[in-house]
Amino acid sequence: MPRRAACPTPAIAPSDLHASVSGYAYAELQGTPTLGQTSLAGEAALAISYNGISQAVMMVSPGELEDFVHGFSLGAGLIDSIDDIYDIQLSGTGAALRAEVQISSRAFWALKQQRRQLAGTSGCGLCGVEALEQALPPLPVLPASPLPPAAHLYELRQRIAAVQHQARSSGALHAALFVDSDGAIRLCREDIGRHNALDKLIGALKREGLDGSRGIAVVTSRCSLELLHKAVRAGIGSLVSLSAPTALTVDWARRQQLNLIHLPHHSAPRVYSPAPVIEEVPA
Repeated sequence: MPRRAACPTPAIAPSDLHASVSGYAYAELQGTPTLGQTSLAGEAALAISYNGISQAVMMVSPGELEDFVHGFSLGAGLIDSIDDIYDIQLSGTGAALRAEVQISSRAFWALKQQRRQLAGTSGCGLCGVEALEQALPPLPVLPASPLPPAAHLYELRQRIAAVQHQARSSGALHAALFVDSDGAIRLCREDIGRHNALDKLIGALKREGLDGSRGIAVVTSRCSLELLHKAVRAGIGSLVSLSAPTALTVDWARRQQLNLIHLPHHSAPRVYSPAPVIEEVPA
């Protein structure tokens, strides 16, 4: 089996990637116009290919792109393990970036089979039996994980705001974070896309060898079914969202044994999965 490159040399220097761009002038719309300058979130198109075959073009925030490619590949079900990725070469400049990914023969064969099944479906992206199977895929049932202590969620919104450095300057970025078993925020990944932010977090978890079942993944966005898919595939045991989950997400979380918690602005955390046990009151 080919040996995975330990540290490929990227064609893009980290200093060339900026999640936010400063110096944008604006005028406030009021009686007396006021001029100012601010930072805005950076955005680029990232074309991803596997073993020379183009797979996707994603709009991303430049930065931590190797984390993103690892997490996207795993979260989208394109690989079973990050060990299937042997090398990533990043290239391009400005708003047009490329990631050329070398994966194992087994993973590449499975990817080609998936592409063959999707050939000929309508262009909306979710039409046809194969596409629906992609949107509602079979997922493993996770080992049951204990719920996090309530203390780990105390003032979590404020703690997130303190570590979301890029969002503070641009105001337009989602975040995905990992809170470890001691309640400390270990990782924070930001992106213009909520899915991208979680992909980056998953990639960082796997690359740093952190066990996602021994902590909490937190997303600052609403929790939709696609985010649940990514969390389950990554083996994350508990997922916390700052916005309420959808009903379908709660149903799947209970079925897959993913702890799902919503952290409202002004009330106690709400545990949606596992389903609460409601005792019947005797008549």
